[in-house]
Amino acid sequence: MRGWLRRDLRAAVCLAYLAGLVLLAVLAPWIAPYSPTAQKGAEALADPSAAHWLGTDDLGRDVLSRLIFGAPASLYASFLAVSIATGIGVPFGLLAGLLGGWVDRIISRLIDTLLSFPGIVLAIGVTGALGVGLTHGMIACGLVFSPTLARLARAQTLVVKNELYVDAARCFGASTGRILLKHILPNAVQPLIVQLTLLLAAALLAEASLSFLGLGVQVPQPSWGAMLARAYTYIDIAPEQMYAPGFAILLTAMAFNGLGESLRDVLDPTMKRR
Repeated sequence: MRGWLRRDLRAAVCLAYLAGLVLLAVLAPWIAPYSPTAQKGAEALADPSAAHWLGTDDLGRDVLSRLIFGAPASLYASFLAVSIATGIGVPFGLLAGLLGGWVDRIISRLIDTLLSFPGIVLAIGVTGALGVGLTHGMIACGLVFSPTLARLARAQTLVVKNELYVDAARCFGASTGRILLKHILPNAVQPLIVQLTLLLAAALLAEASLSFLGLGVQVPQPSWGAMLARAYTYIDIAPEQMYAPGFAILLTAMAFNGLGESLRDVLDPTMKRR
């Protein structure tokens, strides 16, 4: 991967955008020109101006400030959901592939059952059971995403578990945990990394969907999905209110996907397209 970013302009642009977004989220209290909850009723739905670069919403709150303060919530949601999915899906997938037999059959049937449900419907159901809120919503998304990672980890384990170095580790008395961590996981991590970047984009869209439905971020905390939901209420009289959060979600999801595709190309050259 030496010199990867110098050769791949797409990866460099996506990584620079995401790094800038993380920096923006960290520095939000010092960068945002206004408080995200400061209301000025007399300036409701104002057009962009020198005072408010992206205008104001229906309560007179600065859209740019809310967009900046919405970045931490959206990024937190993405990384939380993917972390939960990784913590659940990868260990179960590795165990299913290595142990085989009845363990593999039970885990595989559970994966197939979860994958048979539409993801957003399952996430809504789990969120309803746990209670509304950003953290509960992302726990639900993590549970929804975990079967995808479990299936991928299982497939990669089946590929490498019969290699000679794994047999040698068994002969020397290595435990199942040591075989998984030292010999199988390092050889299965490349496709998992690519899948994780793609799931980050999916988690971002899932957070936006749940917040749009009122099941994610709750008022007055801003997030891009919540901003989009509130702007939709006034789409007939102020459709431009949807542009800022919509483009923020779109660009960030594209950056995650672009980075994932670039990683796939460099980690697996056989998948590289012209």
